[in-house]
Amino acid sequence: MKSLVLKFSIIAILFSGIVCNSTHGKERKTTNKFLNQVKVEIYYFHYTRRCVTCMAVENVTKEALEEIYTSQLKNEDIVFKTINLDEADSEEIAEKLNVSGQTLLIVAGDKKENITTDAFLNARSHPDKLKDILKSKIDPLLEK
Repeated sequence: MKSLVLKFSIIAILFSGIVCNSTHGKERKTTNKFLNQVKVEIYYFHYTRRCVTCMAVENVTKEALEEIYTSQLKNEDIVFKTINLDEADSEEIAEKLNVSGQTLLIVAGDKKENITTDAFLNARSHPDKLKDILKSKIDPLLEK
């Protein structure tokens, strides 16, 4: 009986040491990454059925990010995500960001910038203006 308790104690100590070490290293990497930079996330929320303007908003946004922020996209300092609101797995993020419809949202930390109106007004007729708006909203977030 004593040997069984001893074996379980040794296994528990070894297991807790492994878990603590693996978690500690991951926390250090994450902390260091975010000490140096603020991650900027651009979300485009849409529905399954989309008009030409809806698709233009996504395409122009993606194009602008790829042209202006190539290295930040590769480093994942900027992340672009399209989210279909008709899919069940989108509910959590939509609730978290307080989104209830088609939205183009820039998020950095606790700061949120909703540029949906500008995006829909300019995506088809003035795509360069939308690109300038994106740049003017994202650049200050990267400087922090």
